[in-house]
This record gives sequence, structure tokens and C-alpha cells, in this order.
Amino acid sequence: MKFASFVHDGKRQSGVVADDQLHPFEHPVDLLDLIVEGEETLRAWGARALTASLPVLLSDARLLPPLQPPTVRDYMTFESHVEGVAQGYGDTVPEEWYAAPAFYFTNPYAMIGAHDDVPVPPGCGRFDFELEVAGVIGQAGRDLTSEQARDHILGYTILNDWSARDLQGREMRVKLGPAKGKDSSTTLGPWLVTADELEPHRDADGLLDLALTVAVNGETVGQDRLNNMAWTFEEMAAYASRGTWIRPGDVLGSGTCGNGGCLAELWGRHGILEPPPLLPGDSVTMTVEGIGTISNTVIEGVAPVPLPPARRRR
Repeated sequence: MKFASFVHDGKRQSGVVADDQLHPFEHPVDLLDLIVEGEETLRAWGARALTASLPVLLSDARLLPPLQPPTVRDYMTFESHVEGVAQGYGDTVPEEWYAAPAFYFTNPYAMIGAHDDVPVPPGCGRFDFELEVAGVIGQAGRDLTSEQARDHILGYTILNDWSARDLQGREMRVKLGPAKGKDSSTTLGPWLVTADELEPHRDADGLLDLALTVAVNGETVGQDRLNNMAWTFEEMAAYASRGTWIRPGDVLGSGTCGNGGCLAELWGRHGILEPPPLLPGDSVTMTVEGIGTISNTVIEGVAPVPLPPARRRR
């Protein structure tokens, strides 16, 4: 099944996607609340919506992020992405990267929908996209093995981790972050596809073999396949649960794919800002096989509120 959250006639709703139509749930309910109640309950609501509700055309609704996640862990699992970005700093892939799937926590309040406009972050001059797939946790778990973790992944959606590269580069020189370089917007969408729908794409290593494409203003910039990840989503979920809880609705981003999954990788490989950073008016379209397409347009942001420099104590 495919589950979506959307606005139609000014009313926020959730429901099931089928044949370019949205079938609202019979009663107003947040998708995350149903995920918390369990996959069986979620599917029962979905089955009733397909038979009992009046459908809404996708073209008549505004898609929202499928859910408001309580936490978002964004990983870095594509070796070619890490290599390309590191090359821009005269560096290579650190040996520590191979030891475990590294991640950072990003802002769960910054989620935007599949076709929403995205403002340039305050003070940003090098705006970038990042093409990723996200797994969504469906049930709580702690200290899971990767085998156990498979039952804890409810489904998948597309994630665009918008990045202010100049802000990110400056703030990470203090060996902490990213912070404001990754804080303003993250696209989730267009909907949540349950894991069983993508199971036929699983390869012999347990990875999902899906085609990934990103285009800027209609011109393809990057292409990759999801099974070029160094770890499976199950392994990522197991690592996330080590010594702590993962809970329903938690989002695990794959990290940016390689071969042009973001501009920073291409800048690192080319040694110049080519293609150029995103500007207001640019549209970024991402398509993932088996999931769908998201497309956001960059708009002007606001000027940063000024702050004083640090009060030097030495």
C-alpha cells in the first residue's frame, strides 16, 4: 500500500494512494497515530478507505510529508558520495567510515511536502540538494540484530536533504555539526510505500535495487542505484537501536547517493562550482523506482537575523 497525507479543500487528511487518486481515511486521523497503533491497524484503515471513501484526484490536493517523524537520522552509506565530497577537500574516504554506518540527527520540524517551495536558508550562497531514500520505522525496538530489524521497517519514501554548503563548511570547522547548514528544509514524499511493495526489488545482498534520478530544471544531474549502499536499511536500523530505542515513525535516511546525487560531490570531483549552486527559480526533481517523484522549486529566503560574535574570554 501507499499512504499519504494531504490538504484538500482546506482540510488536512490522510489516506491511501491508488490509480492517481487519494482515498481519505473514513475519520480524520494522523498517519503517525496509525503507525504507532501498528501495521495491522494501518492496513485495516487503508482497506476500508479504498472501498468506503470518495476519492480525491492527486492533482486537486497538496501533498504533505507523509508523516511528522519524531526523529530523523540521516546516514552516509554511499561510498562514491563520500569519496567525491572528500576529494573537494583534498581528502579521501576515512577508514572509520567503513567501520559502522555514520549518521547525524537532523531537524524533524523542517519537513516539507513533495511539491512545496523551498526557501534558500538565511545567509546561504551555496544551496544544494541531496537525493536519498528514507526507511520509516513501524514498531519499537532496542539492541536489534539486522535480521530482527526487518520486521521493524514499515516502508520507504524519498528524502531530499537540502543543504547550505557554505554554512555547513564553516560551522563544521569547529568539529561539531552539521547544524544550520542542514536545518531549514527536508522534503519527504510523495508518500509512504510499505516494505512489501518493494520486496521484489531486493537483491542477493539484501539491498533494494531501485533506480535513482535527480534533475535540475529538467536536466538530469545525477543517477545511481539504491543497492550501491554500503549497508542495508536493516543494518542501519540495528545500529540506530544499539543501546537505545527506535520508535514508530522514526526516519532513517540512506544518505546521498553517488554519481551526482548532490552538487557538492560534483564540485569535489570537478574542482569548480559546476553545476552551479541552486538559485531562486530552480526546480529539483527526484524520482525513485517503485516509490515515485518529488519536485520542489527554490524561492528567495529571508536575511539572517544578526548575532554578535563570541565574547572572547582569553
